[in-house]
Amino acid sequence: MYYKDHILNLPAYKSATLLAGPSAELVKLSSNENPLGPSPLALTALSEALHGIHRYPDAGATALRHALAARDGLEPSQVTCSNGSDEMILLLCLGMLNPGDEAVMAEGTFISYLLRTLELGGRAVRVPLRNYTHDLEAMAAAITERTRLVFVCNPNNPTGTSNGAEDLRTFLARVPDDVLVVVDEAYIEFVERPDYPDLLTELRAGRPNLILLRTFAKIYGLAGLRLGYAYGAPELISYLDRVRPTFNVNLLAQVAGLAAINDTAHVRRSREHASASRAFYMRELSALGLTPIPSETNFVAFPIPGDDVAMGEALRQRGYTVTTLAGWGLSGHIRISFGTEEQNQGMIAALRDALHA
Repeated sequence: MYYKDHILNLPAYKSATLLAGPSAELVKLSSNENPLGPSPLALTALSEALHGIHRYPDAGATALRHALAARDGLEPSQVTCSNGSDEMILLLCLGMLNPGDEAVMAEGTFISYLLRTLELGGRAVRVPLRNYTHDLEAMAAAITERTRLVFVCNPNNPTGTSNGAEDLRTFLARVPDDVLVVVDEAYIEFVERPDYPDLLTELRAGRPNLILLRTFAKIYGLAGLRLGYAYGAPELISYLDRVRPTFNVNLLAQVAGLAAINDTAHVRRSREHASASRAFYMRELSALGLTPIPSETNFVAFPIPGDDVAMGEALRQRGYTVTTLAGWGLSGHIRISFGTEEQNQGMIAALRDALHA
């Protein structure tokens, strides 16, 4: 059987085992999900839509695209939807990379950029973070004539840090027009910094080499439905629509997304819970003698003494899953997603016990 070497050599994705023992279920704090659950308006819409699942969905997600465009002051031709943001990353690599082409990204950012680049036979140019944040100056310097994509996760997963408006503006000015800048804004709804960049203005002004990735998985609580979307120039979006599979966004995801974007109460509650959880972890982790990285998201990352994989296993044995970051380029660090108040308190107790074991 013939297999492609660059795919055979990819690290296999391993999801967290959700059983601590024969019957004990683990508390999952490893995937940055919404602990408050899905949007109630989305649940209502889903229940009403179930009778229609014998039909194929709208291949263009027309109603959802129009609603997103209206909300953010864009044209529908500037919006496309996907089966989660990860599919959009794959489509970008499929559409933009030939074997040997380069994609610039941080070392210590969302691992899908690396995996999808390698999957298409591209070369990943990984630039170290600076103070746990994208070093945009160094990333701009890493661009060569073979570069086709630059990935910027803002706020960054897994560190939770973000780049400000001036930093991004200077960076965009240095990127050649024929290089596509992919800014992943999966956690934008949690951001509190006042100078966070408003890149929608760049798209409204007609910038052709910028695409913004967003998701319904995080603040809207629809991770299980796999619904992402992207904003870009009409020509780019039209090109990506040629790449994406037909019916890639299922009927229920479209219905739920359309309802969720109007659920401002759920978004507000989720944002407030994330803010309170962030303050809790910053305080409690510091009290344990750890140094949490300042976060603008619904998770917190920090360095630990010793091996991060061993710590992840120790926490699993105590009933909690976290994300160990050695494979992401951040050895000796772990990431904890915010849970409910009770889960957060239990996580700190488990971590305290593991540190002193």
